[in-house]
Amino acid sequence: MDQGAVGDAGASRPRGRLALDLTLLAVAGALLLGAFGVGVAFLYQQLYSPKAFVENYLSLLSEGLAADALAVPGVSVNSADLESSGLPRSASDALLRQAALGSLSDIRTFAETTEGDVTEVRVSYTAGGHPGSTTFLVERNGWIGVAPAWRFARSPLAVLDLTVRGSMQFQVNGFEVDKRQVSPDGVDAAPLDPVQLLVFSPGAYRIAVDTAISATSGVDVLADQPLANVPVQIQAEPTEEFVAVVQQRVDEFLAECATQRVLQPTACPFGFVVTDRIEGDPVWSIAENPVITLTPDGGNWTIPATSASAHIDVDVVSLFDGTVSHVSEDVEFLLSGTITVQPDGSVSIRVAGA
Repeated sequence: MDQGAVGDAGASRPRGRLALDLTLLAVAGALLLGAFGVGVAFLYQQLYSPKAFVENYLSLLSEGLAADALAVPGVSVNSADLESSGLPRSASDALLRQAALGSLSDIRTFAETTEGDVTEVRVSYTAGGHPGSTTFLVERNGWIGVAPAWRFARSPLAVLDLTVRGSMQFQVNGFEVDKRQVSPDGVDAAPLDPVQLLVFSPGAYRIAVDTAISATSGVDVLADQPLANVPVQIQAEPTEEFVAVVQQRVDEFLAECATQRVLQPTACPFGFVVTDRIEGDPVWSIAENPVITLTPDGGNWTIPATSASAHIDVDVVSLFDGTVSHVSEDVEFLLSGTITVQPDGSVSIRVAGA
């Protein structure tokens, strides 16, 4: 009896250990499954979620990889896409390149909501030193193996509707652009016609003019809304070098006028009137040249009415008694002018009396 009892106790202990081992295995399996689930969720959020898709696009922009960003599904657009969004079909893609990108940093997703087939991803960032935020619309785009793929439901590109007065050339983030290169009218583009330029959003764009004729410190533009029209107008001012050249040309013009030995020099802004007869030829000189200033006139420039003074020496014979008197007199006059910038970059200066 006693030996049998001992045998039963010995057999129960292995069965108890087996149950414990099975329980431990079950717990370990559950933990592994839980860890696997957490890992899958983490990978989804970091690599395969709408948030990850948008942050990848923004990361490409921050690294200056414009071509790669443009290749992200849903970014590039065609003329029909632009027209359906109320944007000009002919918008140029000249700025969709690394050389025209500004800085982009501090990227952070702060909201992600899904409604139907579209997910809104809201992101904050710093673009060109300016804080901003943008809402992107993302939709499913098939699968990558067992992971979902995404595309922008609304392209994140925007359009700068840009009017630059006083110059056919300008810079965007230091990248040189000529209106005639990006206008659908080509070389026939008018100086005041706006040009439409596709840009990445979000993006900070500094538009400036720096030519031999005109310049401006520029204006900063933040494109932060997908497929939005961003109107921009800037006015370039004449450079000191350009004003000096115009001053020289006007001085030379007046000096040439002064070589004419007549009372009314032809096509010149000054002259002298006498009611008697003159003896000999009048002699002109420029007593005081005008101080030239330039004001914008659309895509060209004007010289506003400016005072100057010429000097005449002439002998006048009185018709009444034949006496001769010498006239030596300063003749004040006003002049104005127009300056037209030619397609080849040269300028035409026309001066007239005012």
